[in-house]
Amino acid sequence: MSTDSHDYFFSLAAAMPELLSGDEVFTCHLRAEDSSFVRFNRGRINQAGDVRQLQLDVDLIRGRRHAVGQVALSGDRSTDWPRLQELMGDLRQLAAASPEDPFLTYNTDVAASGEHRRACSLPSAGEALDSVHDGPSVGDLVGVYAAGGIQRGFASSLGQRNWHDSRSYNFDWSLFDERGRAVKASYAGFEWSSATMRERLAASMEDLRVLAQPARVLQPGKYRVFLAPAALHELLSLLSWGGFGLRGRMTRVSPLMRLHDGTAELATAVELTDEIAAGAAPRFEASGFPRPERVPLISAGHAASCLVSPRSALEYGVETNGAGDDEAPVAVDLAPGTLDADTIARELHRGLIVSNLWYLNFSDRVACRTTGMTRFATLWVEDGRVCGPVDPMRFDDSVYRVLGDRLVGLTRQREWIMDPSSYDWRSTRTARLPGALVDDFALTL
Repeated sequence: MSTDSHDYFFSLAAAMPELLSGDEVFTCHLRAEDSSFVRFNRGRINQAGDVRQLQLDVDLIRGRRHAVGQVALSGDRSTDWPRLQELMGDLRQLAAASPEDPFLTYNTDVAASGEHRRACSLPSAGEALDSVHDGPSVGDLVGVYAAGGIQRGFASSLGQRNWHDSRSYNFDWSLFDERGRAVKASYAGFEWSSATMRERLAASMEDLRVLAQPARVLQPGKYRVFLAPAALHELLSLLSWGGFGLRGRMTRVSPLMRLHDGTAELATAVELTDEIAAGAAPRFEASGFPRPERVPLISAGHAASCLVSPRSALEYGVETNGAGDDEAPVAVDLAPGTLDADTIARELHRGLIVSNLWYLNFSDRVACRTTGMTRFATLWVEDGRVCGPVDPMRFDDSVYRVLGDRLVGLTRQREWIMDPSSYDWRSTRTARLPGALVDDFALTL
């Protein structure tokens, strides 16, 4: 489908200028995917199928007035062209009745055209399923396997043309025991390995066996903890709510305001970037502005660049770096450290392995203080050995401590984490993260 959608999209874009009137301009953004989904329940295939879809978002512009609409495409010109004609007529009426938009902006640099395709070693559906069902029974496994191509395209009546085609996989699952206790894990990326998939599944099954032991009840206090990549991802996802964008900084609502002001810092090991070239998101945003291959967000523990949407760039008189309207990173990348993930229990010595954090929010946004719950496999380690599970607890601590003066180190090994959301479309947001060893992590309930 990726080749067909590419050619079809650009053939439509080439014909669309004939639908314009006077000094009208259009930009259009294509979303397309060809994905396979397999849903598991109790370790068995519950549902399997393929999704093929195309949608065109059109912005019709005249002066500072504009209107945006969408049309689902079938891939058949005889069906889609009348729909486009009708959409353009509707948008023309809407734009004429709309007020001027003072922050309307779209890319006028045709030189920003380009194409990017990311190859991926995807398994066949049978190979992926064999990785789950080969070997010991996985018992009560619930999850979703999603894989395939995601395409994005941009075109304008000014002549700009952009294309993005990325293929990836994401298997997100939970294992349950007979008492309802669960382990959550995932395997995602661009280069599938059946051996790695089996290792991840075996590790989940081992964690589930540990959960069968009597749970330890901890008193509130400060503990040495290891935050697995999935737990660290939850923390960084919360920071992305306005933490890295120019608008949040200029309006002073960013939870990282003290970092931006230079009155607080993180550990020098914290090197955080929006590594767009390595992820699954396109290298252009919906109105055609290009994205650089990487945007440094935190460098050696200090604030670096901001993510700047086109509208914020116009409002504050700076250059955009192609961020979306939410100014959140799309390919979070935290540099690795020196710790070995395989020996983390020994490094921890006495404390907690936290596989997941849940229900996060800010308890003090100004101080970048976050709160949430441990969930799924939270394990107690004594004398460098995993001893058993710990009942869920609430944490409440500042990122300036967790990734600052209390950060012991980060692991050399990193994991790909992909947003499993597939409402309407598979998400293109990714993260590549190590685990983090932290001292004096505050558990409050």
